Amino acid sequence: MSHSLVQRVLPSLAVLGSVVSLCLGTSFAKHLFPIVGAQGTTALRVGFSAVLLLAIWRPWRFGPSRANLKQIACFGVALGLMNLLFYMAIKRLPFGVTVAIEFVGPLSVAVWTSRRWLDFVWLGLAVLGLFLLLILPLFGTNFGLLDPLGIALALAAAACWATYIVLGKRAGQMHGGMVVSLGLLSAALVVVPFGVAEAGAKLLLPEMLLYGVAVAAVSSAVPYSLEMFALKRLSPGAFSTMLATEPAVAAIAGMLVLGEHLTLVQWMAIAVIMAAAMGSALTAQPQQK
Repeated sequence: MSHSLVQRVLPSLAVLGSVVSLCLGTSFAKHLFPIVGAQGTTALRVGFSAVLLLAIWRPWRFGPSRANLKQIACFGVALGLMNLLFYMAIKRLPFGVTVAIEFVGPLSVAVWTSRRWLDFVWLGLAVLGLFLLLILPLFGTNFGLLDPLGIALALAAAACWATYIVLGKRAGQMHGGMVVSLGLLSAALVVVPFGVAEAGAKLLLPEMLLYGVAVAAVSSAVPYSLEMFALKRLSPGAFSTMLATEPAVAAIAGMLVLGEHLTLVQWMAIAVIMAAAMGSALTAQPQQK
């Protein structure tokens, strides 16, 4: 394999590695639910992720202003709520289905900020996918009816993801390491109290702490590092297209790690939502500088 080919392939492999790492980390994290609950698991993941990234980036070196800190705090609150609601959703729904529903958030941002007719095609595809997931099962008995509260939590997580994207763009002029580390610190301040209320002293069990560090590394530190490598070498469209494989990877991880088997209709719905996400990414207009 030539050097130039390796340079072209490695960034795509980095994004795929990021998605696989995130999905595997989240799948293994779900094993903690019977012990510390969804909220406790979120607290361990986000809390240790914040500690790891604060140690890596040491954001105080960049001298953030009070205005910077306010922006980052809002960004972090959205990030924390997104994680909390997502983990509460996967307690009630299959992993791949939850990720597919959550992808409606970034698609909605794409349509809202563009308003091109083509973007409404992608939104229409996403709506079709949601129809297959959420509405069609109501008319039959063999399609796999989903938990209503789980659906509501996944849609709320999607709204938080959309908010996270908008606030992340506004914070984009600041140093990325500073934003993500301080943002995760803010997120931890949001979710840790929920985790303590849910699990209490169980969060301090040595095995829980070790598992929490491992989950934080695999589902946050490793994916973020790989994404930072890829973002510098891929166009935004190519990066987003690769990222749109996440619902399928999540469904496969859920099947292999958690024994979650989806129906044919649910697989079709995930494929339709992935197509909407990929189409939106491939046809996105370049940002004006």
